[in-house]
Amino acid sequence: MTVSPAGPRFLMRRLRELMAGSQSADARLDAITSLIASNMVAEVCSIYVAKPGERLELFATEGLNKSAVHNTVLRVGEGLVGLIAEEAQPLAISDAESHPRFAYRPETGEEAYHSFLGVPVLRAGHTLGVLVVQNVRPRVYSDEEVEALETIAMVIAEMIATGELGDFAAVRETDPRHIHAYSTRGVILSEGIALGHAVLHEPRVEVERIIAEDMDIETARLDRALDGLRQSIDRMLAAPEVARGGEHRDVLEAYRMFAQDRGWARSLAEAVAKGLTAEAAVQRVQSEARARMLRQTDPYLRERLHDLDDLARRLLRHLAGRGETVSTDELVDNAILVARNMGPAELLDYDHTKVRGLIIEETSPTSHVTIVARALGLPAVTGPRGVCDLVDQGDAVIVDGEVGDIHVRPTADIEAAYREKVQFRARRQARYARLRDIASVTLDGVPIQLSINAGLLVDLPHLDDSGAAGIGLFRTELQFMLASRFPRLGEQERHYRAVLEAAGDRPVVFRSLDIGSDKVVPYLRRSKEDNPALGVRALRFALDRPGLLRLQLRALIRAAAGGHLRLMFPLVAEIGEFVEARDHVDRELATLRARGVATPREISLGVMIEVPALLWQLDRLLPKVDFAAVGSNDLLQYMFASDRGHPRLANRYDPLSVPVLRALAGIVEAAGSAGVPVSLCGEMAGRPLEALALLAIGFRNISMAPASVGPVKSMVLATHLGQAGEEVRALMDAGAASIRDGLAEFARRHDIPV
Repeated sequence: MTVSPAGPRFLMRRLRELMAGSQSADARLDAITSLIASNMVAEVCSIYVAKPGERLELFATEGLNKSAVHNTVLRVGEGLVGLIAEEAQPLAISDAESHPRFAYRPETGEEAYHSFLGVPVLRAGHTLGVLVVQNVRPRVYSDEEVEALETIAMVIAEMIATGELGDFAAVRETDPRHIHAYSTRGVILSEGIALGHAVLHEPRVEVERIIAEDMDIETARLDRALDGLRQSIDRMLAAPEVARGGEHRDVLEAYRMFAQDRGWARSLAEAVAKGLTAEAAVQRVQSEARARMLRQTDPYLRERLHDLDDLARRLLRHLAGRGETVSTDELVDNAILVARNMGPAELLDYDHTKVRGLIIEETSPTSHVTIVARALGLPAVTGPRGVCDLVDQGDAVIVDGEVGDIHVRPTADIEAAYREKVQFRARRQARYARLRDIASVTLDGVPIQLSINAGLLVDLPHLDDSGAAGIGLFRTELQFMLASRFPRLGEQERHYRAVLEAAGDRPVVFRSLDIGSDKVVPYLRRSKEDNPALGVRALRFALDRPGLLRLQLRALIRAAAGGHLRLMFPLVAEIGEFVEARDHVDRELATLRARGVATPREISLGVMIEVPALLWQLDRLLPKVDFAAVGSNDLLQYMFASDRGHPRLANRYDPLSVPVLRALAGIVEAAGSAGVPVSLCGEMAGRPLEALALLAIGFRNISMAPASVGPVKSMVLATHLGQAGEEVRALMDAGAASIRDGLAEFARRHDIPV
C-alpha cells in the first residue's frame, strides 16, 4: 500500500476531531487506535506509553485482547516494543516471531499476527511511548507506511506531552521539592557565587500545525527562515564584543558551520516534501537527531547536540516571526538562567548586565556554552538530571561555583549565610588584590614563583589581575577542541603569538598537544578504546602523527621568533619518547633556518612527569631536558590506579598521603642533583594547605588556576619555610597515612592561612 500525503492529513483531521470530543481518555484512545488501524489497513494498532521505572505499558489497542490493556508491561529493551523504545528507531519486519528480541505475551493474543511495524513516540529526543500496527499475513511495510506512522506518532507525542489525552499518561504527583527548599550538588563549570532569581530558558515554539496544506508554501517558508537564521548568526559574529576575537568567536564560527550544513537543510526539506509543515519538519528532524545523539557515548557528538538544539529553536522562532533572539524584555536584575541545555549563541543573546549565574543540566566543563560563560565571568554549575524540573520561574536561587552547590528556594538562614559568604569573598578578593604587587617571599626570605595555568585567550587578563609570575602551563589543545576544523599554520601561529604578547616579559610554558582520553577533537579520527586514559593520547598521539606535531612546532617556533620559547611534552613514559619529540623540534628548526625564517633566540624543552614509570628513569632523563614539570593530576591518578573523574573515588585518596609526598620529594631531589628546574602544575598547587606541603618538600615554582594565586600567596607570605620543612619531614616519618591533620594543626599554631 502506498500512503499519499492526503492520507496522513485526513487522519490528522480525524484525530483532532476525536480529541475535541467529550469522551473519556480510554474511550478516545480506543477510537484513535481504531482510526489508525483502518487508515493503515492493519488488523492491530496498539499504543504503549512509557512509565516511570523504564516500563512500557499497553494503554490502548484495536485488535489485541482488551483485557491486556494496563496489564501488559514490557521493560525498555524487552521484546520488539522495548527494542524500539531503547533504540528510538522504527522497526518493520514481516515475521515478528522470527526476530531474536521477540517476547511473547499470551494475554495479548498476538500470536495470530505475523507482520509488525512499530515506531517510537518521540518528543525532544525522549521516548514517550511506542506506536505499533500488525497484520495477520506476512508482508513488507513500505517506506511511505513507516513515514506515515512516524508522522502519526509525532502528533500523539504532542498530545501526551501537552495533556490532551487526559491524565492516563504517567500522572505526576506534586513533588514536595517544588514547594520547599531544595539543594543539590553538581559539577563546577565556571567559578564564582551568584544569588538571584530563576529565569527559565525555555524558548520553545509550540508546533500547532503538523500536516501541510500547501507544500510549496511550506518549502518557501523554510527557505526564508533558514536564510534569516544564517544572517542572524553573521550579525552576531560582527558584534563588537565578538568581532575582536577570542574563544567565544571560535565557538560561534563552529556554530555558523552547523547552520550552513547542507545535510541538515536537506533533511528539513525532505520532511516538508513528505507533507509536514516547516515547523513540524524542524521538530521531527531535531527529535530524531536527539534520539540518536543521546544514545552516543562520544562526548563530542553529545556536545554537538546542544548546538543543534539551539539552531532548531532559533529556526522555529524565525518561522514563528519572533525574531532571532530570546525575548529579554522582562529579564529581571540578578537573573539566574536555568536551562536543560543551551547553545553558546543563546547565552550571548541575554543582557549580560542582568545575568548573574547559570544552571544548565546537559553540558560539560569543556562545552562551548561553558567556555562562553567563563568568558562572561558567570558562575555556572551543571546540575544532576531533572534539576530544571524542580525550579519555577522567579524562584530564589543560589549558584555556588566554588563547591558546585545549587540552592533553590533557600531558607532564610542559607540565604543569609551566602550573602555573608559573598561579602566575605569580596573582602577576601580585595585583600588578595592588595597582595598582587607584593613579591611572593616567605618569612625566612625564600622566593616562591607562583604561576597560572591557562589555555584560553580569555584567561590571559588573569596574569595581571592575579600578579602571577607567568604562565606555568598553557594547554594548547583547547584551540583544537573548539575549532570546527584543524587550525591552519597561520591560525596557530597568531594564537601563540597573542599569548606571548599578553605575557610580555613573563615566562610562558606551552604544553604540546594533549588530546585523547576525555579531550576530543572532532575532525581527527580515533578508534574506540576501552580505557582511553591509558590509551593513545598526548605525546603518544602526536608521535604517531608526526605531521600534526611538526605543524604545531612550526607555529610555536615562528610565534616565538626573537624571544624565548618554552615547550614541554606531556605523558612521557620512556626517555626515547622525549628524545624523539626533541628531534622533531631540531629538524623543524633546521628547516626554518634554512628558509631564512626568524626563530627564537632561545628554546627550552621540558618534560611533564605524569607517568610513574618515569620516576625510575630520572637519573638518565633529567640531563637531557632543560626543565621538568610535575603534572600532579595525572601522576596521582596513575599512582593510585584511580580515575580522577569518578565521583565515588574523587576523595578516596589523599594528595597529602606519605607515598605521594615521598615520590614528589624524590623528584625534587633528583632535579636538584641534575641542576634542572622543576615545577608542579595541577590542582594540588592551588590549595593552600597542599601548596604548603609542596614548598616544604622543596618545590619553589608551582602553577595553579588564576583564582588560587591570591590565597596561595597569602599562605606563602605568612610561612617560615625552614620550620615548615622540619614539620613536614617529621610528619612523614611519624607513621600516619597522611600528614593533612598534622600540617593543618601546624598552620593553625603559626597563623598560616590555609
